[in-house]
Amino acid sequence: MIKRLYWFWVCDRLGPDIPLTHMLLYFKASSRWLCKRKFKEFGINSEFRAFAFAHWPSRISIGANIKIHPGSVLAADPEEGGTITIEDDVMIGAGVHIYVSNHRYGLTDRPISQQGYQKVQDITIRRGSWIGANCIILPGVTVGQNAVVGAGSIVANDVRPYTVVAGNPAKLIKNIESS
Repeated sequence: MIKRLYWFWVCDRLGPDIPLTHMLLYFKASSRWLCKRKFKEFGINSEFRAFAFAHWPSRISIGANIKIHPGSVLAADPEEGGTITIEDDVMIGAGVHIYVSNHRYGLTDRPISQQGYQKVQDITIRRGSWIGANCIILPGVTVGQNAVVGAGSIVANDVRPYTVVAGNPAKLIKNIESS
């Protein structure tokens, strides 16, 4: 029992499946303390809310004024190229999933579950962008500054700054014009 409690405390993970630290996410002061300890960087006025998941938070940088809502998954990886960077003032809806790796599936003589993973790739979400609810951001993607990703989109390619993309796969909807 003591070993399990210790593991809950030191593991590089946050979420409801880690009950000891998950309880701390319900209270603003303890949540902030925990996130500053677990994440690579955790900016001022940022929140990581209960029922969100972070795999390898020591490889995740979260800028200022960010809220990670319930149901979201930030899945980094300890391998080289397995980081997630979310810059300042990014809006992220509930249920957003961000993955730096994916399963291999090219061998016809083995089940996919036995083929391992593709090479991990960093993900960067630039300052001021908006990721709508229930989006999936796939490995290697950079979302440009002040870009908008429509709710429910699956983003497999980079998103240019000052654009709106949506769909599966996400496609350009329009450029954002200065007023």
